[in-house]
Amino acid sequence: MHPTKHEVRFREGRTVHDFLFSSLHHSLADLRPGDETPQFESQPAMDNESGQAGNPGDFFSPRLRRTGAPAPRQHGFALGVQEGRAAYEGMRALAASAVAEMSGPTAAETPPLGFALAQLHGIYILAQNEKGLVLVDMHAAHERITYERMKQSWGEEGIRSQPLLVPESIMVNAGEAQLAEEHGEFLHGLGFELDRIGPETLVIRAVPALLRNADAKTLVNDVLSDLAVVGESTRIQERCNEILATMACHGSVRASRQLTLPEMNALLRDMERTERSGQCNHGRPTWVQLTLEDLDKQFLRGR
Repeated sequence: MHPTKHEVRFREGRTVHDFLFSSLHHSLADLRPGDETPQFESQPAMDNESGQAGNPGDFFSPRLRRTGAPAPRQHGFALGVQEGRAAYEGMRALAASAVAEMSGPTAAETPPLGFALAQLHGIYILAQNEKGLVLVDMHAAHERITYERMKQSWGEEGIRSQPLLVPESIMVNAGEAQLAEEHGEFLHGLGFELDRIGPETLVIRAVPALLRNADAKTLVNDVLSDLAVVGESTRIQERCNEILATMACHGSVRASRQLTLPEMNALLRDMERTERSGQCNHGRPTWVQLTLEDLDKQFLRGR
């Protein structure tokens, strides 16, 4: 090689390229997830002509040693493979840690309603607890949770309002418009802000914060209908829970709404913290338990 040259050209460059490509390809193909980090035995490389030991850093990989072909130096291919393998091991450790966190607490720490597995037809939540399978009617359960929260807020300081970005006008009959005007303070305690702007027209300026995603017009119509049924102002406070139950129904998740696993688990945890969460506001059950024994009987296991 001329001393001023900066590159070396092989007489059979394509053959050398194919050899290196094939060797690297087969060596990398031998690596599998879960394999031990490849250990390359360092030993003196023999000079092809003199038979003397070469650079101590030279080595032969297991695959290449079988064919008698010299392998690349360790600071090239081997070092790259080892560094890549170390990075892979680090990622595998992180993945294992993430899986452990996703799997949740151990069986001894499993909450009463367990952990959500899936959603069935957009209506039921399937969860697994220590006893077996739990089926939850998500609308009925959320209705009870919303109702109990509204009752608590009502009893403490009134229900917090959520102003509407754009006030909505609503047409009602004259009697309902009169009720809204007469019982404005009571409705304000429920989180509503209603203004009468005509004989049969109201403007909705705020709704209960817990029901901010509900249809405001339908919600107000139903509440005014309840007030009309109660009639006497002295009975409105007595029937307040029934009005709250009507309102809670509007704020509950609807059938066919797809929930994520975190949303389903959050609902299960809210049920465990809520009084009387075993029944909805209308007396229907919100969840049922199927034990492993119940499931075994269905499939005639053990017979």
